[in-house]
Amino acid sequence: MMAAIAAAEQGARVTVFERQARLGRKLAATGNGRCNLSNTHTDLSRYHGEESGFCRSVLEQENTVRSLKRFRDMGLLTVENEDGRIYPMSDNAGSVVDVLRFTLEALHVRVNCGCPVKKVNKVSGGFLLGMENGRETADRVIVSCGGKAGGKLGGVGDGYRILEELGHRCTALRPALVQLRTEGTLTRGLKGVRTQAQVYLRHGKRITGMERGEVQFTEYGLSGPAIFAISREAVQKPKCVVSLDLFPEMDTDELHALLKWRARTRPGLTLDDLFTGTVQNRLGRVLVSSAGLSGGILLSESEHLLRTLAERAKDFSFRVTGDLGFDQAQVTSGGICTREFDPETLESRICPGVYACGEVLDVDGDCGGFNLQWAWSSGWVAGSCAARSGGKC
Repeated sequence: MMAAIAAAEQGARVTVFERQARLGRKLAATGNGRCNLSNTHTDLSRYHGEESGFCRSVLEQENTVRSLKRFRDMGLLTVENEDGRIYPMSDNAGSVVDVLRFTLEALHVRVNCGCPVKKVNKVSGGFLLGMENGRETADRVIVSCGGKAGGKLGGVGDGYRILEELGHRCTALRPALVQLRTEGTLTRGLKGVRTQAQVYLRHGKRITGMERGEVQFTEYGLSGPAIFAISREAVQKPKCVVSLDLFPEMDTDELHALLKWRARTRPGLTLDDLFTGTVQNRLGRVLVSSAGLSGGILLSESEHLLRTLAERAKDFSFRVTGDLGFDQAQVTSGGICTREFDPETLESRICPGVYACGEVLDVDGDCGGFNLQWAWSSGWVAGSCAARSGGKC
């Protein structure tokens, strides 16, 4: 949608071919329906792929400030939270979809929904696009159909196939920003519990990722923004362990002292009550049982156990056994090789006249609005450059 708007504003005659029955279905589901559409802390370090510097020119040409101004001009008001995440003021992703759709209509962009492109062929003077019910010609083609993530919402990977048939190479594809499966049944008893934690990803003795934020326990393992943030590394490193520090503001000695004070002042309570008021009650009881201790032990008789429980709360660990796959992932790690595209214009170096943007390329961002900012930035650059080269898109 952003690529089509950019091309149309440059004067091109633009047609959008959309596989789904309506535009923006995946966008409408982002952020649990709230749509974290950007982040004020966007910079090159937030993006990953074989070519770490590929995004630089695109993000400089179309940065967060410019994208948010474009959305304001379309009629969308936004708010920023304390982490720099940008949301629509309506707190509803549908607002983002609607202003994009209204802008396409105002620019007389032709939209064909329920019309997946099956084939793109290079022909004399342009391209021939093959659909189930006919063919279309174009002077320029922009492949902007996303990745494999969110299969139930339309992530089918058509873009990879189309570009590979035109001569491009695709890197290994893996789910990213995805829930993790963990060993054992410990999280099952915590299903639905959310907590703030410092999260460490360990591979052997090395820490290979860390994030601070919300963790959610599920029937199968771990979820939540902090888990999404380390999931890219976890998916690529088998036999890793996720460690949760549930008291990141204290070191182990300070937490031990707090637990000893609690035991002295409330000696009639039991170990099941030890963490009441500090973590969710169910989580506190599981911390005790996971340490192999009986929750019925009186605090007056538990002083020799408190160091063990302090250490457990500072290192509540889970061995990762897998992930929930592309259907549940928010983004795809990997994609079409960026070396084969001009980083200034996003035009193919293998098949001139073809442009690519968004998740179909080997670019994936951190959790927090960075992937949608890449969509806006790369869409705008691809659309503008395709239109400036002349013809219809």
